[in-house]
Amino acid sequence: MSQDSGNTPPKRPLTLRDVSEASGVSEMTVSRVLRNRGDVSEATRAKVLEAARELGYVPNKIAGALASSRVNLVAVIIPSMSNMVFPEVMTGINDVLEGTELQAVVGITNYKPEREETVLYQMLSWRPSGVIIAGLEHTEAAKAMMGAAGIPIVEIMDTDGEAIDSAVGISHRRAGRKMAQAIIDAGYKRIGFLGTKMPLDHRARKRFEGFTEVLAKSGLEITDSEFYSGGSALKKGREMTEAILKRNVDEPLDFLYYSNDMIGAGGLMYCLDNGIDVPGDIGLAGFNGIEFLDGLPRKLATMDACRLEIGRAAAEIIAKRVESDGPAGGEIITLEPSLEIGDTLKRKKKPL
Repeated sequence: MSQDSGNTPPKRPLTLRDVSEASGVSEMTVSRVLRNRGDVSEATRAKVLEAARELGYVPNKIAGALASSRVNLVAVIIPSMSNMVFPEVMTGINDVLEGTELQAVVGITNYKPEREETVLYQMLSWRPSGVIIAGLEHTEAAKAMMGAAGIPIVEIMDTDGEAIDSAVGISHRRAGRKMAQAIIDAGYKRIGFLGTKMPLDHRARKRFEGFTEVLAKSGLEITDSEFYSGGSALKKGREMTEAILKRNVDEPLDFLYYSNDMIGAGGLMYCLDNGIDVPGDIGLAGFNGIEFLDGLPRKLATMDACRLEIGRAAAEIIAKRVESDGPAGGEIITLEPSLEIGDTLKRKKKPL
C-alpha cells in the first residue's frame, strides 16, 4: 500500500493577516485586540477573538519583545517541586498572575548554587518582566545578574538578610526562637535535632540558630543531632529517629525537633509503631504546617510557613511594578508564622 511521500506542503505559521481576513477587520485592529490595547468596540473585539480561536492563532511574543525588550513572563526559580512547600507557593503566584497578562515560567535548582546561577542566566536571557527567586543567598555572579537586570526581583521565603530588590517571607530565626520557647515552656530538657545538612539549606540553618539561641538563654543545649542529605521523606524520618533514640538509651531524649514536617511525620510513625508515648515520654515538632499530614494518627506540632501568602505577595509586587512601569522597589514583607501545638507537644506548664 503506497503512502504520500511528502508532496503536501508544510503548514505555514498563521499571521495577523489570516486573522484579519477571517474576521473582516484590519490587521491594525486585530493587533490592538490581541494586545488588549486601544479603543475597540466589544463587538469587534469578540469577532477578532473568535476568529483567532477558530484558526488556532497564537501571537508571536518574540516580535513584541523586540520592540519592548521584555516578554510577559515571570521567571520563578525554586529549589524543588518534589518538596511539598513549593507547589503551594506556586499556587499563590498563579492566583495573582492569572488576572494579568503575565505568565509564570519555572526553573528548578535542586538546592545547588551553581545550578541556580545557570537557570537565572538562561531565564534572564529571555528578558522576563520580573524574577521571583527562593532565598537570599546566591553566588556573586547571580547577585550581579539580578542587580543589573533592571526588572523587579523578589526573593521569597526568607527575610533574615539583605535583599537585592524586594523580599517576601518569614524570619526563620524568629521561627526557631518561637518553637524553642514553646518547648522550654512545656518542660522538656533533653532535646535532639534532626534535619538537613545545613550549609546549603540556609533557612533551616537560620531556624537552628534561633532555636539554639533561646535554649542557651535557659541553660539548655542540643543533646544530640542527626543530619541527612537529599529530599525530605517519611522513610528518612523513621530511620533518623531510630538512630538518634538508640544512641541515647541510657539517658533518653525527651524531645525531637525536626527541620521539616515530612521527616517529623516519619519520626512520629516510628514512635507510635514502637509504643513510645508521644508527647508523654517524648515530644516532637516539625516545620512548614503541611496540610497533607493532617490525616496522621496524631497531629504533629509545627509552624505554618505562610507559603500561599508568600506566593501571592511576591506576584503582587511584580504585577504592580510591571503595570506602573516604575522604578519603585525595596518592599520587604515579613509574615508571621503561627505555632500549632498539635498532639505532639505538651501544653505550657502552669506555675505551682
